[in-house]
Amino acid sequence: MTSFYLNSLLPLPPSHPQKLVEPSSSSSSSSLLSISNSNEAALKPIVINGDPPTFVSAPSRRIIAVGDLHGDLRKARDALQIAGVLSSDGKDHWIGEDTVVVQVGDILDRGEDEIAILSLLRLLDEQAKANGGAVFQVNGNHETMNVEGDFRYVDTRAFDECIDFLDYLEDYAQDWDKAFKNWIFESRQWKEDRRNSQTYWDQWNIVKRQKGVIARSVLFRPGGRLACELSRHGVVLRVNNWVFCHGGLLPHHVAYGVERINREVSTWMKSSSDEEDSPEMPFIATRGYDSVVWSRLYSRETSDLNEYQIEQVSKILRDSLEAVGAKAMVVGHTPQLSGVNCEYGCGIWRVDVGMSSGVLDSRPEVLEIRGDKARVIRSNRDRLHELQVADYI
Repeated sequence: MTSFYLNSLLPLPPSHPQKLVEPSSSSSSSSLLSISNSNEAALKPIVINGDPPTFVSAPSRRIIAVGDLHGDLRKARDALQIAGVLSSDGKDHWIGEDTVVVQVGDILDRGEDEIAILSLLRLLDEQAKANGGAVFQVNGNHETMNVEGDFRYVDTRAFDECIDFLDYLEDYAQDWDKAFKNWIFESRQWKEDRRNSQTYWDQWNIVKRQKGVIARSVLFRPGGRLACELSRHGVVLRVNNWVFCHGGLLPHHVAYGVERINREVSTWMKSSSDEEDSPEMPFIATRGYDSVVWSRLYSRETSDLNEYQIEQVSKILRDSLEAVGAKAMVVGHTPQLSGVNCEYGCGIWRVDVGMSSGVLDSRPEVLEIRGDKARVIRSNRDRLHELQVADYI
């Protein structure tokens, strides 16, 4: 894969923005985003099937895939800026026009600004839809772990964010949508106020630590505010002929039904655990090393495999793609020391580069998809105005 440099130039999105409006007749399982623009022939509408979204038709759209973010808001913004969809003026404006963004999970854990990132993506999705684009997420293993109550990888400061966020919600009464979308603008001040009031002894304050765990449990337990927010997203998403998931899609997942998997995970997340008939955690999607969010089958370097193993993995990948009606798969989950890359004839793309400061603190990279072709966009060292772009494959 050869590469070249673009100085002071972002990848160009489609040149004419379109306005999307959701018709009131859209059903719960299928949404049609219509386009209004009198200046020229309109793009075909984005059509979303499934609740949560599972199959998306986004004709002629540029697609950006973003890997694991793990609570690092600065790196999340950097990734979206080099993708050409987020303004660099600090105002968090969508500038991607009709681009479609897919974030492949693991927003939670290892960093301090998890809720702020979730808020940012929701805000950008609203702005993108007004311009003919969209922002999608798929849940990863760290999302399902937190809903399950597994807080082993939670940053101490993320517990603080949960405390602050619960206090902040009291000011908005029942207006959840407004409160959630505004958190990206308010969170910085809350964090600064907290830091200014902290003392050396706070790190040993057991009561405060327990308060953080309780706050997180209230927000992320099944039926909690943030668990319900996560339930809006599935664990598998196909956009045009590209399929996105966190760990990897296998033939038995497709045989079980990807829309069924998404629906079961969503139902589990938004159903109160206090109810007697509350659903169990869907094992095929969220538990075990051959589940959708945990699988690492496609993440191993082919240099570590023998010819027979490579042939077997390649066949599993081909069978999975054929079954789901896709030409390529995009996954996160396993940090790639070499950056975003592809294997098996570029049937699988790995986009987790460990960019979070809580993982590898590496430079941001994203995958840009146009039609059947893809290329990697990365910042050149720490200078976001200089981009290194790999040729389309």
